[in-house]
Amino acid sequence: MNHQGISEISFEETYSVPPEQTARALFSRLPHGSDYAQRLIECLATGYLVAVVESICIREMQRHVDAVSEVVVGRTIELEHKGPIPPGSTLKLRGWVERLGERSAKFCVQASDDHELVCNGCVILVVAPRTSMESRIAAKVVALGTKSDGDLAEDMHGGSASLDSLSHLEPQIP
Repeated sequence: MNHQGISEISFEETYSVPPEQTARALFSRLPHGSDYAQRLIECLATGYLVAVVESICIREMQRHVDAVSEVVVGRTIELEHKGPIPPGSTLKLRGWVERLGERSAKFCVQASDDHELVCNGCVILVVAPRTSMESRIAAKVVALGTKSDGDLAEDMHGGSASLDSLSHLEPQIP
């Protein structure tokens, strides 16, 4: 993890809201949401807003890690969705690194449309060892009784993957 590079991250970009990312569209595809989805408003679903913000932060941080041995994962996301965002809107997204931990970064983020601030909050990302994350995923896949990939289901030594804790990666950011 390149602390210097990460500490200098800031971004400003735009995002055009597509019609398939509305609350109505999202909930109509969910088993427990289909009954009431058509009664929802046509605006960007909060879940998609979270995904857009998190994906930009991860993209920016991933540029400063060793992609072969490290992976950036989301740890904590606190966003306030402050206003409706209809499809066709252009969001202006801003973000910057507020704090760095040993293996983590806290981003401050904001999103505005042409009328108002529609989102603000923070995203905490952690840089995790890729092999540890892949082992944890593999162990869960094995526990489910499925195999998504023979190599993933076994560790490098041919044994079952372990559920090693990544608690040492907990961010030390308030």
